[in-house]
Amino acid sequence: MRTIGVLTSGGDAPGMNAAIRAVVRQAVALDMEVIGISRGYAGLIQGDFRRLNTGSVADIIHRGGTILLTARSEEFRTEAGRAIAVDNLRREGIEGLVVIGGDGSFHGAVHLAKKGIPVVGIPGTIDNDIAGTDYTIGFDTAVNTAVEAINRIRDTATSHERIFIIEVMGRNSGQIALAAGIAGGAESILIPEYPVDYDRVVERLERGRHRGKLHSIIVVAEGVGSALEVSREIGKRTNLESRVTILGHIQRGGAPTAFDCLLASRLGAYAVELLAAGAGSRMVGVAANELVNRDLEAILQERKPINPDLYRLAEVLAL
Repeated sequence: MRTIGVLTSGGDAPGMNAAIRAVVRQAVALDMEVIGISRGYAGLIQGDFRRLNTGSVADIIHRGGTILLTARSEEFRTEAGRAIAVDNLRREGIEGLVVIGGDGSFHGAVHLAKKGIPVVGIPGTIDNDIAGTDYTIGFDTAVNTAVEAINRIRDTATSHERIFIIEVMGRNSGQIALAAGIAGGAESILIPEYPVDYDRVVERLERGRHRGKLHSIIVVAEGVGSALEVSREIGKRTNLESRVTILGHIQRGGAPTAFDCLLASRLGAYAVELLAAGAGSRMVGVAANELVNRDLEAILQERKPINPDLYRLAEVLAL
């Protein structure tokens, strides 16, 4: 394999640039050419290609977002669109492809693999909801961003003796909420993997007030529902006033943590090594801090569970 392509797709995640950098520099070390594809699968269909070299990826390891940009593509969802994408890859001489993204991006990669394109996926999503890897690129940064926000909000909650409800990202996964909630000392953590028990939430609030605690932090994953709805429900049950903060896309931006830079660098280099060895339709990841690779299509059939020990710990620490 002499020429490979690399693209980022779906929601951006801190550390994607570090992964791109690793892909390019590992490929150069193996005497391979790299073609960057801008705007994900949309750029693949439009032929938005550019050659990358070591200089192209200088000074990007510390930058958030993605230099290759990202976009949704309805056309790629069609058979005709995917046929154009494959033709463009072959016309450009791209023999293998690295796809950096999440669940939706990997579904697209599987379609390309079925058309004979060797593809290796790198899990890049702040949600950490991809099976087959302990961590995805961007998760650690997003959690740190959320914890910093929680700590700042707690100062105001303490000063005004109020309940603050903080909504974090996680449409189908409570990984960010659970990690940030524990690290940020939240009294309650509401995630989509477990039914919301408002009686328990109210019990914790009342128990805290009984021992003299006049402020509380509740972390809600967006997949549970709007934090505003949670605020209204708690208000109806307790007559206590609460304030809502929705962190939104702030969790996606900013410089990646050292953990995410290291993770992205390891996964990017490993993805190229697999392509060079003739592998295809694989996803790279880490398990117990060791590099692993799994069948890409099989990964998409699995759902990454919440660590039950962490959830139990959150319950204990909320006492």
